[in-house]
Amino acid sequence: MGKTVLIVDDEKNIVDILSFNLKKEGFEIAVAYDGKAALEQYSIKRPDLILLDVMLPLLDGFQVCRQIREHDRMTPIIMLTAREEETDKVLGLDLGADDYITKPFSVLELKARVKANIRRTDAQTDEVGPDAPDGLVIDKQRYDVFVNGKSAELTQREFELISFLAASPGKVFSREEMLHDVWQYEYFGDLRAVDVAVRRLREKIEEDPSQPRYIITKRGVGYYFEA
Repeated sequence: MGKTVLIVDDEKNIVDILSFNLKKEGFEIAVAYDGKAALEQYSIKRPDLILLDVMLPLLDGFQVCRQIREHDRMTPIIMLTAREEETDKVLGLDLGADDYITKPFSVLELKARVKANIRRTDAQTDEVGPDAPDGLVIDKQRYDVFVNGKSAELTQREFELISFLAASPGKVFSREEMLHDVWQYEYFGDLRAVDVAVRRLREKIEEDPSQPRYIITKRGVGYYFEA
């Protein structure tokens, strides 16, 4: 049985186009046209990825994302939005969405992002990165990070981000490199998503996010992990 993508959009023509193209790629499709139906379909289908429009009847995409993330930190969520405002994009990422894509978008771009996110979810690794000292532990067996013995409750993206940086302590990675290696986007993606993910990660693992100890900024270049 193929992977299931839940498409949530109140515009039927968009749902039809996305369904047609993703089915051609071998995906099973579930659809919803409003926020409440989206949560119902999520509970029934347990999709492998969610394409979630922001502007929805009954419950908007932000509310849907928030409710799903209350108990599911792993299922990839890509927000679909016709809005250009920076605050809308950052809000979606802050709520735990893995990425956003702005309408109008090319089907090629969307398919690439869907495949990249599902590929990340499926990827399994036996490599164990170094555990950080003094209370920060990266547990790849449990797919979790612990700060002073307590789970940091990271999303999948946040876990993969810290695991990637911690595997090469002291090495500075550019935002482009991180987008390629963590997000697995060859040529699509917004570098601002990297900054938002780093900020959220710091808020969960750093004692003082304004003075980070583990995820350090190299001004003008990118980020590195301080072992």
